Amino acid sequence: MAFNNFLDFFQKGKASFQTFRPKKQFAHGTIRYSLHKQAQASLNSGINLRAAVKLPPGEDLNDWIAVHVVDFFNRINLIYGTICDDCTEQTCPTMSGGPRFEYLWADGGKFKKPTPLPAREYISYLMDWIEMQINNQAVFPCTSDMPFPKNFATQCCKILARLHRVFVHVYIHHFQNVVAISAEAHVNTCYKHFYYFVTEHNLVSRKELEPLKEMASKICKDPPA
Repeated sequence: MAFNNFLDFFQKGKASFQTFRPKKQFAHGTIRYSLHKQAQASLNSGINLRAAVKLPPGEDLNDWIAVHVVDFFNRINLIYGTICDDCTEQTCPTMSGGPRFEYLWADGGKFKKPTPLPAREYISYLMDWIEMQINNQAVFPCTSDMPFPKNFATQCCKILARLHRVFVHVYIHHFQNVVAISAEAHVNTCYKHFYYFVTEHNLVSRKELEPLKEMASKICKDPPA
C-alpha cells in the first residue's frame, strides 16, 4: 500500500487513535526542510534504503537525525492509529512484545518509577512525551541558527528506542490487523527505513532491537549478531 493510500485510509475514518496529530512541518527554504524532502523521497521511491539513510555529504548529523526523528514519529503514530481499535485493555493489558518483553512507562513526571500500563495507554503517554520533545525549541530547534543542545543525540536515542517498542507491539500482537487492511508492505518499508537509519547511526541498542531480530534478519537482510 502506497503511503498516500495509507494516509487516505486513515483519514476516511478507519482509524481513531486519540493521540494522532497533524504532522510537524519544517519551514520552506530551510536546510531541514530540504533534508526532510530528501528523506521523504527516499522512502517513497523504492530506492536502496540502506544507502539512503547515510548522512549526505557536507550535512550536519544532528540536522539529519532531527528530520528523521520527526518523520518516524509521524509515521509510527499513523501506523498505530490504523490498528488502535484492536488494541484495548482487554486484548493488550500490558505493553509487551510477546511473553519475553514487557515495557514499563516512566517519564520523570507523573510516572517517576517504571509502571506497567496497558499497551494503548503506554503508547498514548509515549506519543504525548515525544510530541512535547519535538515541539520544544530548546530540544528541537526550528532553524539552523539555533544550536542543538549538548544532549541532543542522547535524547533522540531515547525517543527512537521507545518508538521501536511500538513497532515491536504492532508486529507481535497486531500484525494480523495490519494484514487485514493490506498495509503490511507499507509497515515493512517503514520498519526497514527505521532499522537502517538507527543501525547506520548507532541510535538504538541491539538489546532494544532484540524482539524483532529474526524478522529484521529476513526483511532487512541483516544477519543476527
